[in-house]
Amino acid sequence: MGTNDNMSVSESQQSGQRGRPSVSSNHPSIGSQDPAQDGFNLDPPKRLTPYERVTEELNNDSRALKEITLGKRIGFYRIRNELGTGNFSQVKLGIHVLTKEKVAIKMLDKTKLDQKTQRLLSREISCMERLHHPNIIRLYEVIETLAKLHLVMEYAGGGELFTKITNDGKIPEPDGKLIFTQVVSAVHHMHSKDIIHRDLKAENIFYTGAGLVKVGDFGFSTYCKSDEHLNTFCGSPPYAAPELFKDEHYVGMPVDIWALGIMLYFMVTGVMPFRADTVAKLKKCIIDGQFTIPNHVSSQCQELIRGMLKLDPSERLLAEQLTKASWLAGQEFPPAHRSYHLTPSFSRDSATEEELTVLEQLKQLGIQDEQLAATKDKDSRDSITGTYRIVLHRCQRKEIEDSIRAAIEAQQSANQATPTKKKSKRKSKSVNESNKPSKLCSLL
Repeated sequence: MGTNDNMSVSESQQSGQRGRPSVSSNHPSIGSQDPAQDGFNLDPPKRLTPYERVTEELNNDSRALKEITLGKRIGFYRIRNELGTGNFSQVKLGIHVLTKEKVAIKMLDKTKLDQKTQRLLSREISCMERLHHPNIIRLYEVIETLAKLHLVMEYAGGGELFTKITNDGKIPEPDGKLIFTQVVSAVHHMHSKDIIHRDLKAENIFYTGAGLVKVGDFGFSTYCKSDEHLNTFCGSPPYAAPELFKDEHYVGMPVDIWALGIMLYFMVTGVMPFRADTVAKLKKCIIDGQFTIPNHVSSQCQELIRGMLKLDPSERLLAEQLTKASWLAGQEFPPAHRSYHLTPSFSRDSATEEELTVLEQLKQLGIQDEQLAATKDKDSRDSITGTYRIVLHRCQRKEIEDSIRAAIEAQQSANQATPTKKKSKRKSKSVNESNKPSKLCSLL
């Protein structure tokens, strides 16, 4: 809003008097007179709700309009610094102006999207909408302009698992169990919905807090039944299953399991199981399937890695079997969120207690029932739906993610109480050196 919209009653009175005939001295002043008797309407200006204020800004505020022109604002989001870039997209930090929630905004240039990329993007949106798990990045809203498409997602501010391992070296097994348990739980949820990720790697596992991680980047995800065959090569070569290199088609879910095996190996050793200077040599290493596991890795962890890195896809462990692995015994696998409505146009009779709480919070922001009902056929392409999903996710985080954090903190405290061998400086140096990106990783 402009400054004129915020004038006090007294300021309104003064401005109202300017340009009027002067009042005679023997007439009582307006300030001491009953306004109703004089015919003046001095009702205070209507106080706008937070939602009305933001809408007013977007339509009439010169500063907001300038931010939109400069690419510093889109819809209800102010755009901040860049988080990352890809071939067709860049990811920036955003702030939802109504809730002050930080979000990640994936921006895609529509002029560079061919038909294949558009299909992948459509699947990415569809798959994310179907997944309701605390260890999976959430999609809030999709905003389309003439030139760009914006995917507004949950922000994970703790960085990538890959960066942590590259900088700090291998992860101790007790800590590795906490992380891998969450990733397995997320993948199990995906596969139970007939969704495969096809690009699982340490670069796509994001920290949102101490020990709490989320699977993200569903750009190559797709629907696939357990016995259905696919024929599109996706993902990063170091994590690619052997059948992707030698067969014309493959079954989807075992490809994700292979990638989990590579990821776990990388977590507990700090290096990749298959290493080469070129993609051609890497391909041969993977097809041969020969790798060794350092002796410091526990036998139970070795057994789990080998169960995921079977050359024959039909012999690999299933996601459900991973949850029962002896190495992960005693770990708590975070459950999926309870089923919830994707848009806020639902009847209150069918709402959960959690959703009713969210509706009340939306009402406090100034979003009325008729505005909620208007979101019925808009899916994720609506600012009110985006606001609803953000507020709902806050409630879910409070309930589920706080319990996950408590379990993680308890386990970490137990781990710290257990004495560990002190590493020599020389060994620490060698581990860090081994984690420098190879020529292959730099190319990829």
